[in-house]
Amino acid sequence: KAIVATGSPFDPVEVNGKTLIPSQCNNMYVFPGIGLAASVGGVKKITDAMLYAAAVACVDAMTEAEFAEGRTFPAISRIREVSKLVAVRVIEVALAEDLCTKITADDVDEPGSLEKLVAKKMYDPIYAPLVDPSHGN
Repeated sequence: KAIVATGSPFDPVEVNGKTLIPSQCNNMYVFPGIGLAASVGGVKKITDAMLYAAAVACVDAMTEAEFAEGRTFPAISRIREVSKLVAVRVIEVALAEDLCTKITADDVDEPGSLEKLVAKKMYDPIYAPLVDPSHGN
């Protein structure tokens, strides 16, 4: 048995009749969420405890299906969901460590309010076309 994660994406492999999906393991899972947390919370400093919380959030974001597929990280197709959870967990630690400059614990004391705030602040990459496609070339 082995836990496998690679720095780059690899195709699924079949082992003893079971298809396993190697996870890509690099900073792309935590950096978007850490940056989002820093922006939303005005986090003054990223601490070791915040980095640990970001790593745990990646594991907590895993689905049962992803574990069954042999993944060690969530599917990349869910990166926005993972980034939101990472940001929430990092802000929670930052609030506990009194390192937020933009929000206080009182600002997000209702259940789900921090998650809603983070979701509201997430960039949504929807692009408007610059040229009307109906006009042809």
